[in-house]
Amino acid sequence: MEILITGGAGFIGGHLAAGFLRDGHSVCVVDIMDPFYDLQLKRRTIQHHRNVAAQHDGEYTYLNGDIRDEDIISDLVSDADAVYHQAGKAGVRPSVDNPTLYADININGTLTLLEASRNTELDAFVFASSSSVYGGRSEYLPFAETDPALPVSPYGVSKLAAERYVCAYHDVYEIPTVALRYFTVYGPRMRPNMAISNFVSRCFTGKSPIIYGDGTQTRDFTYIEDVIDANRTLLDSDAANGKAVNIGSTDRIDIKTLATEIRDQIDPNLSLQYGDRYAADAAHTHADTSRAASLLGYDPVYSIREGVSAFIEWYQSNRDWYEPLVID
Repeated sequence: MEILITGGAGFIGGHLAAGFLRDGHSVCVVDIMDPFYDLQLKRRTIQHHRNVAAQHDGEYTYLNGDIRDEDIISDLVSDADAVYHQAGKAGVRPSVDNPTLYADININGTLTLLEASRNTELDAFVFASSSSVYGGRSEYLPFAETDPALPVSPYGVSKLAAERYVCAYHDVYEIPTVALRYFTVYGPRMRPNMAISNFVSRCFTGKSPIIYGDGTQTRDFTYIEDVIDANRTLLDSDAANGKAVNIGSTDRIDIKTLATEIRDQIDPNLSLQYGDRYAADAAHTHADTSRAASLLGYDPVYSIREGVSAFIEWYQSNRDWYEPLVID
């Protein structure tokens, strides 16, 4: 199968590309190489793809391109059997400073892909949405897809708008679209400016992990392998077409406990530090994954503690190049 992955040099897209290459599919990655974090990480991901393709006799193509470029996207989608749309402008906090840019990339870029898909017989169009669409109001925990979507950041608003277009294009144009609402995905080669990577890096370098806020805010952290399994299922299943589906761990942890768990695994002698909480950060996230279980047979394997241990092990093995990338 010919699979197009936008944002395929990024974290989730990069793992998807490697997984599909191992499964014997042909993969085309398009990525604009946005320097939101050090591009060495994306370059390593692309080289990893090439190594995997060589090992599995797979066909791999990488293209530096913008998802808003109608000519590029039209050509790429026309050659694809499935589209995994992982590209987008990431970051809740930075979206506060430039909401227009987030709307342009996340909404208009998605529309460019959807329009190209109207002229192609696709088997699947999978969109990477976000738990940020819920906004984090505790009275709705755990969040179900039928709960109100009340994003509190421009990033969350842009993902919700794009998601609604994705579902509408299924209803109106019969494109086999699905929107997966990811809940704080983490794992090897994750973005170096995430809480887990920062906590791990600081502990390994003898620095106290910094918690922004009082640490009572909670997150449903989802390990990357569980996310990849959900995406892989959609190549062969149309049960979720036209729907938004939560992909989480079914578990959650408060940030203070998370920092303590990481600290205790690496250097129990360190203390915890606290900083000011960011206003755009959601107070809580927690996924109700019953729809994913019912439609996709989704059954996440990794608990937060198992996933953190796996990430720490990977970090130790790749510390020489990854640690300098982590934003302190």
